[in-house]
Amino acid sequence: MTAPSALPGPHAFPLDLGGRTALVTGAASGIGRACALRLAAAGAKVRAVDRDAEGLETLNDQAHGLAGTVEPQVLDLTDLDAAEQAAAGTDVLVNNAGLQMVRPLEEFPPDVFHTVLTVMLEAPFRLIRGALPHMYGQGWGRIVNVSSVHGLRASAFKSAYVAAKHGLEGLSKTAALEGAPHGVTSNCVNPAYVRTALVEKQLADQARTHGIPRERVLTEVMLRDSAVKRLIEPEEVAEAVAYLCGPQAAFMTGTSLALDGGWTAH
Repeated sequence: MTAPSALPGPHAFPLDLGGRTALVTGAASGIGRACALRLAAAGAKVRAVDRDAEGLETLNDQAHGLAGTVEPQVLDLTDLDAAEQAAAGTDVLVNNAGLQMVRPLEEFPPDVFHTVLTVMLEAPFRLIRGALPHMYGQGWGRIVNVSSVHGLRASAFKSAYVAAKHGLEGLSKTAALEGAPHGVTSNCVNPAYVRTALVEKQLADQARTHGIPRERVLTEVMLRDSAVKRLIEPEEVAEAVAYLCGPQAAFMTGTSLALDGGWTAH
């Protein structure tokens, strides 16, 4: 199967975000980069937020010639006040930034647990808080939270990530209930393992934690519960994010869109 392109083409449905401002966190690579390019291709002015300045520069180069624009913004989301301020005036907010560590609970570093929840739960709260006044004022807004199958199911050795994603699911639903009278939708997209640098790092972590060779991690751990035995491409997730921003999804809010290859069908 060929993965859909992040740019307009035979796999991309029509989407017009001309005149809209979007903010995508974790935009320098992986899912965030694919989302930034997809929304810019639809005509949006995209604020691309990441702490990786070099990655943002590469993204900016890739965005040349698209219908919209990409504006790189170097920002560490642990600066919560700056995160909230960055979201002011946005029409579309994509909370994507994340990090991962695979360790047993009794060995999990408390400082890393704190950082994961700050970046993946508290920062999205502050970004939503910063974006809502503008969205409410105009009677339209789209919040898309890139959650995970781990927002719906738990796995061992991922206490911080699972806790953050489960919290993000609840935050997204609350935003949906509060935002509905103002024309604002809030949804989660829930991919299983995506072909990103974050997953590549997990291969080594999982191999060490489970005591098996790296090459067995993908088939025996990551894809064990998936009926579709492959990684998801970032562009496939970006297409789901784009769908939730379009008029055809105006009645979808407070839900979780699983892209998990059948994982949650068990």
